Amino acid sequence: MCGIVGYCGKEQAAPILLEGLSKLEYRGYDSAGLAVRHDSDNPEIVKAKGRLHILAEKTNFGKSMKGNCGIGHTRWATHGEPSVENAHPHATDDFNVVGVHNGIIENYKELKDKLVRKGYTFYSDTDTEVAIKTIDYYYKKYTHDPIEALAKTMVRVRGSYALAVIFRECPDKVYVARKDSPLIVGVTDEASFCASDVPAILEYTRNIYYMNDLEMAELSADGAVFYNLDGDKVAKEPVVIDWDTSAAERGGYEHFMIKEIHEQPRAVLDTLNSMIAKTDDGKYLIDLSETSLTDDFLADINNIYIVACGSTYHAGIAAQYVFEQLTGIPVRCELASEFRYRNLPFCGNSLVVAVSQSGETADTLAALRLAKEAGVKTLGIVNVVGSSIAREADSVLYTVAGPEIAVATTKAYSSQLITLYVLAIKLALAKKTIDEDRLTHLCDELYSLPDKIKAVIDDKERLQWFASKVAAQKDVFFIGRGIDYAICLEGSLKLKEISYIHSEAYAAGELKHGTISLIEDGILVISVLTQSSLFEKTLSNLVEVKSRGAYTMAITTFGNYSIEDTANFVTYVPRIDDLFAASLAIVPLQLLSYYVSVARGLDVDKPRNLAKSVTVE
Repeated sequence: MCGIVGYCGKEQAAPILLEGLSKLEYRGYDSAGLAVRHDSDNPEIVKAKGRLHILAEKTNFGKSMKGNCGIGHTRWATHGEPSVENAHPHATDDFNVVGVHNGIIENYKELKDKLVRKGYTFYSDTDTEVAIKTIDYYYKKYTHDPIEALAKTMVRVRGSYALAVIFRECPDKVYVARKDSPLIVGVTDEASFCASDVPAILEYTRNIYYMNDLEMAELSADGAVFYNLDGDKVAKEPVVIDWDTSAAERGGYEHFMIKEIHEQPRAVLDTLNSMIAKTDDGKYLIDLSETSLTDDFLADINNIYIVACGSTYHAGIAAQYVFEQLTGIPVRCELASEFRYRNLPFCGNSLVVAVSQSGETADTLAALRLAKEAGVKTLGIVNVVGSSIAREADSVLYTVAGPEIAVATTKAYSSQLITLYVLAIKLALAKKTIDEDRLTHLCDELYSLPDKIKAVIDDKERLQWFASKVAAQKDVFFIGRGIDYAICLEGSLKLKEISYIHSEAYAAGELKHGTISLIEDGILVISVLTQSSLFEKTLSNLVEVKSRGAYTMAITTFGNYSIEDTANFVTYVPRIDDLFAASLAIVPLQLLSYYVSVARGLDVDKPRNLAKSVTVE
């Protein structure tokens, strides 16, 4: 949940490190720091509490720190409050080892007690300082070999980590190690880089090496050398990143979130085109030939478990309804953080679908591994090529959302929905529960989504006006049924994530079982009504809350104009097959959350206490 950048080359390191960290500030922004080596001197370390711009100003935007080799870090606090003392980089008292860390060292107290007995002292409350001083202990005790010191530390540390370390005796090199936390390496003819995510170094190189668990690397201006835990060199092939660098820039938008909302039509279309083609006779062909998801394999599947976290879990909830209606087989959408600690009796021929934007979400990755240990077939749905889930799952489907920078997901969520829709249709074809005519109708509807999403976005001024009226709300309730309930879950999360307004989503039929007691004069209730078979029932629930004083907003499809007799404010979305309504109805809720956050004067892209990629439990 922190951001790491490292550089070894011929240019001044600090400005490059700061630029890279600015691309990773969505990963952590409680504090930040740099460590840069200059010749044989001790590394210069500068740290600052708060956002990255404070560190940039403190170092004259890196110009005041001399040296061509260094590491940088933006922190999202886990152990120890945000402070200069707890900020990374951390160092030994003699500056022999300096390092940064992303992850959690679970046995840090045990390690710390041992180091105290060996004469080490500690100045911070962090587990990272313990890790750095453990590396120092093994480095000095054995052969003064950085790779050996890292390896001995790795076998004694429990938890997750991405480490970038510099040693006093190796002034022109950065050493890195990884277990369960993302870390990539990039190379050019004159430099090497490491980072927590691709956008940090995309400006400098597109040749990216994805490090595997329990791997290490030595970075220098001459390139990167990779090692396994035994200290043996490992041959790796780079992945060439084809993102446009402008995809990770705001491009004239005030915030990344509003930019990414506007990018949803393109993300949806690109994701569709990656899986669906049209034959010469005009028929649709779902092509998953690069995976093991053959018709014979899918035909034998009789249980599906979708495991995910946060917004991705909400995409899974919506898809659960689609899978069950199209295929007739039971589908369970499980929170990965709960799934991994349950002893589930997998039934029959099951498929576990692990969904994650980053492909590094700690709980989802652990759930995937649990399924594999149980002998269950696994499928990863991720947005990052070469990520851990992509490498470890039996098969992988990629969403084609491009880099998403705002902490609150929008286009990645929409791309996940599309991928799950297509998978459901493919499964239905394999099980022969839909025919060619139904396939054509469903695919026609899917391909209508980009233009329909754009039409919803084009109506954003009305939502901006409404947001200004409700920005002072302290509590908001979302109600819906079926797929509309899944939409409410995501809409509620969006609002609380970036506006800090308490909000809850409820299945509308559950109102009478306790929740309606919370309804009082002026409280905002947002109802989603896109499912034609459930419209009247949900409308009755909307009448119930309005009669108790609620101020009401409704999201429904064009044609349902009678709702204006009940709701105080109505947003309409184009008609679509009910199965795919989530892809349209979520957009007004994304926009509403965005404009409420702006109206409240908050940092939309970097909400407090949150980070983009959750790589710790």
